Amino acid sequence: MIDQIGLFGLDPSLPGGFSYQRDLLSATEEQALIDQIKELPFREFEFHGFTGRRRVVSFGWRYDFSERSLFKTNDIPAFLFPVRAKAARFASLEPDQLQHVLVTEYSKGAAIGWHKDKAVFGDVVGVSLLSACTFRLRRKSGARWERRSIVAEPRSVYLLRGESRTEWEHSIPGVDSLRYSLTFRNLREDL
Repeated sequence: MIDQIGLFGLDPSLPGGFSYQRDLLSATEEQALIDQIKELPFREFEFHGFTGRRRVVSFGWRYDFSERSLFKTNDIPAFLFPVRAKAARFASLEPDQLQHVLVTEYSKGAAIGWHKDKAVFGDVVGVSLLSACTFRLRRKSGARWERRSIVAEPRSVYLLRGESRTEWEHSIPGVDSLRYSLTFRNLREDL
């Protein structure tokens, strides 16, 4: 694997299983995606009766927080297949192993709080579009929190697997300008 610390300036103490790569997509590919994404049927993110400032749409599968269950939903649209293939290759997976994608629209100031993705999902492969964000990671270590962060650039990709997926929480503070993310996930086979 590429020396990500030297190439991307990553902190050598980032969690095990965390990977990051700039420029997964070209600017032309990104713009073509955004043109299609803007037409999706977004809805406000709802979590246990609260509405978030971000809007989402799920394909393949949808996790319902109020029912705490995973439901089959509309198939992943064909326009997302090329980026899914690139995300899968980055994660050393086959494209059809990424059965779920959550498309998220972050308006200026929108954030996502500290969390771990639901246990029904395995690997998490995220693609950042349009603007950068700070991607924060933390885990409890005794009475203190260990914290790390990187800047997720537009057109970049990250992978949460292993320790970074199971032991660390992640969050994104309020963004400075409109941002989209594509979060691809596979389903855990051991449940």
